[in-house]
Amino acid sequence: FGSSTIIEAARSHQVGAMAFSASTVLAVCAPQSYFIASLGVASAIVFANLGAAYGTAKAGAGIATMGIMRGDMVMRSLIPVVMAGVLGIYGLITAVIINGKLDKPDTLSAYTAYALLGAGLCVGMSSAAAGYAIGIVGDIGARCNALANGKLFVGMILILIFAEALGLYGLIVGLVVTASSVEHGAGLCTSYLS
Repeated sequence: FGSSTIIEAARSHQVGAMAFSASTVLAVCAPQSYFIASLGVASAIVFANLGAAYGTAKAGAGIATMGIMRGDMVMRSLIPVVMAGVLGIYGLITAVIINGKLDKPDTLSAYTAYALLGAGLCVGMSSAAAGYAIGIVGDIGARCNALANGKLFVGMILILIFAEALGLYGLIVGLVVTASSVEHGAGLCTSYLS
């Protein structure tokens, strides 16, 4: 039984043909896709709220310290706290929108799941970075503004606006990815319940 006999047998019976095609491998949706997409919901709200909490705490400590020196400037200095709170709203909006895309967990493709995870991480991490920047600027800016008798207020507000824009950029990208993920991921697999 030589090697030429095996080759002839393979040619005559087409044993060398591929057993699985790509469509067969992707035929059934993975049950863990829902979990991966849910991580996108969690990461959007958790990281955005971490950024908002840090920004609020750091800026609030600076405002409290500044209030000892110049109590009349406390209300004007609350702007960083409000801007940090908006970051939490970005995470909430994204988490609700991603959660709305999870209405059919049995037909959720891996593509859609990872896209929703990416969208949640994009918004959450961008908001965390923006919260960090707002906290630092709000803390130091409020103290220095009090020492400068309000002359640094406009400059501080401009810096805060650009720091807030980082979170807004993440929100925009996250919403675009979320909106297109279900459309692009549709039909890639069939329900694991059938």
